[in-house]
Amino acid sequence: MNGTMIQFADGKDAYEGYLSPSVNGKGPGLIVIQEWWGLVPHIKDVADRFAAEGFTALAPDLYLGKTTTEPDEAGSLMMALHIGQTERILCRAIDALLAHPSTEDGKIGVVGFCMGGQLALFAACANPAIRACADFYGIHPDVQPALRALNGPLLGIFAENDQYAGPDQVNALHEELTLLQKPHEFITYPGTNHAFFNDTGKAYNKEAADQAWAKVIEFFNRELR
Repeated sequence: MNGTMIQFADGKDAYEGYLSPSVNGKGPGLIVIQEWWGLVPHIKDVADRFAAEGFTALAPDLYLGKTTTEPDEAGSLMMALHIGQTERILCRAIDALLAHPSTEDGKIGVVGFCMGGQLALFAACANPAIRACADFYGIHPDVQPALRALNGPLLGIFAENDQYAGPDQVNALHEELTLLQKPHEFITYPGTNHAFFNDTGKAYNKEAADQAWAKVIEFFNRELR
């Protein structure tokens, strides 16, 4: 791991996140939002990969130190997430990223995976500092982003065989964004399952993950530089 854990405050409460500065010394900022497993090594590795591409990435710890490898516990942690507190953590993480000396002035982006994909879209709708959002097969039944407030383009990455973010949900989101005249591009990768990007999981599909990574890097380079 090339980054370090940092703290950022919200009044009397302090939160943590994994910060990986741009290899260029300074770069556009990216908030990286965890899957339902928590702030596990895979998410830290993703932040490091973004840093290697010239971005300064911060992955906030939304579970306040808890992680798991068990799906049932992960589901419980996800459903126990308090959206008000989560919003505060994300807002403070955005402030910390903007203030960090390795973040270039100007626009920042957000990317999230699984649960984090929906939270990335939520954050992009709640904070005008975020000017580009990438959502990897986002799901969370209790999180409803205010899509009218979306302040930049959305890139949606989806799996063909996804029991959580399936074609009906993807089409509904596409139709709503189209109605609201919000710029977006959705890509569904054939033959893939939910969480195909996670190279530590059983659903990992290297070909699709590599293609999705190249697309996301192209997207953020275009929108944030």
